[in-house]
Amino acid sequence: MSRELLLLRHGKSDGSVPVDDLERPLKKRGKLGAQRMGAWLAEQGRVPQRILTSPAERARATAEKCAKAMGLTAEAVTLEPALYEGDPEALAHVVARCPDDISRLMVVGHNPGLEEFLDWLSPEPLPDAEDGKRLPTAALARLGLDVAWASLAAGGARLLELQRPKVLPEGFPFPFPDGAERRERPAYYYTQSAVLPYRWRDGALEVLLIGSSSNRHWSLPKGIVEPGLSPKASALKEAGEEAGISGAIAAVAPGHYRQAKWGATCEVALFAMRVDAEQPQHDREEPHRTRRWFAPEEAAAAVKGEALASELRALAARLQSGGAS
Repeated sequence: MSRELLLLRHGKSDGSVPVDDLERPLKKRGKLGAQRMGAWLAEQGRVPQRILTSPAERARATAEKCAKAMGLTAEAVTLEPALYEGDPEALAHVVARCPDDISRLMVVGHNPGLEEFLDWLSPEPLPDAEDGKRLPTAALARLGLDVAWASLAAGGARLLELQRPKVLPEGFPFPFPDGAERRERPAYYYTQSAVLPYRWRDGALEVLLIGSSSNRHWSLPKGIVEPGLSPKASALKEAGEEAGISGAIAAVAPGHYRQAKWGATCEVALFAMRVDAEQPQHDREEPHRTRRWFAPEEAAAAVKGEALASELRALAARLQSGGAS
């Protein structure tokens, strides 16, 4: 069985952040580069069955963003410590452990190790790139193998293609994976979910609003429906991350509204969530967001956007008429 090895260098990282090398994050450009490479692989029908990545933050984030843009989940990514600062022999040892039933494997790592591994695998010296960078950030090398992973040896692979994100088509295909429309973000970004957190206080319904990421206006916990998660599960996850709250989804019909974003329209499902617990401010993941309880009509007047306000009123009315706990 022929096999394909994909070597992906991490996206552009942000060296201005004062953290250890292992914790250095991606820049926005680095995130988009990883996503564009993932979307391109999905369009080409070349989604890997297994993804191994260095544990460094910039490599892990690259692997996860690339995976999601290919329609996979973050759970498809496996951390492999030997890929951080490993030499060609160390990287070959990692690849050699791949099971025989895997025909396409992706390895996400760093330079110079990844370029040295590419040279090590090639039977002949590879030509130099015009800019001197064979694998710039978020670039991908596709290699073919005619032997089992365990038999991988120096010079044992042939280079099929070198691909850079900057030469890929602009935008992302919609619908996924090969729609004709091109959008500013991966297709899954345009399906979102949110919660309307509520409680009963002295027989009256109250809803919880949070500050937007910039705290310039009031909003609800909301986010992209992560690949592999249901809209409801994704909304509960956002409630924990953005508002520091937990609870249960109420048995009332959810609301739906549309929001213009990223050059198109996002479809948002809105679930009513009874709040059972609130984290202390200092324990919250996003403590910069303010948090405040409102009467339903006050909340509708405070949020940004008439579509959201209308759905908030309607969902609150269903809670009040249905007597949800």
